Amino acid sequence: MTTSESAQGAVFDLDGTLVDNMRFHIDAWVSYGASLGFSITREMVERDFAGKRNEEIFGQLFGASLSAADLDRMAEEKEAVYRDLYAPHVAPVDGLIPFLDALKRRGIRAAVATSAPARNRVWLLERLGLAGSFDRVVGPESVRRGKPFPDIFLAAARALELPPAACIAFEDAVNGVTSAVRAGMRVAALTTMTSAEALRQAGARWVLPDYRALPADLAEMLG
Repeated sequence: MTTSESAQGAVFDLDGTLVDNMRFHIDAWVSYGASLGFSITREMVERDFAGKRNEEIFGQLFGASLSAADLDRMAEEKEAVYRDLYAPHVAPVDGLIPFLDALKRRGIRAAVATSAPARNRVWLLERLGLAGSFDRVVGPESVRRGKPFPDIFLAAARALELPPAACIAFEDAVNGVTSAVRAGMRVAALTTMTSAEALRQAGARWVLPDYRALPADLAEMLG
């Protein structure tokens, strides 16, 4: 394998990629949306919301009519619903912990690139025991545009001090795969939420159910 093919960094989405939690986010959106008078479907969340910042999602729902204070309040209310729903079920995707340990032993730098707000990602990484497992954690406050724009993966590469082409991105949603591909990263996609076919169509080079058995060429790139 050539040096250009070998990876120096791994950039992980959080929700649906480190944990299989998207159904709890979906349930929270459906429930909280109903409390606001919106008929939000599971399909709408999967298709239109995944990977986007709360500001962008509430912008889709309300247009430009929300004040910053109202937006912040509603975003926290929705996330509180999600945390209550998911708290009894927090667990890493199968094989994640040994995989992260192996990356560290091999000198692969690791980052999180997530649209999750700060309180959610701190809460989740601490519950998983992974608060110190990543060299950098990049959130939506660091970028102007959410996924499917490439901004957050580009920011993660900069934070790792690596070119995007030297990083492999791990994602679970079409918007996230599109974002990472646009940033110039090779993408491994997990089928926790989205079909393998849809992930491949979005540009994923590899599709896997979890981290227990990586495709041979992907394992070699990270070796």
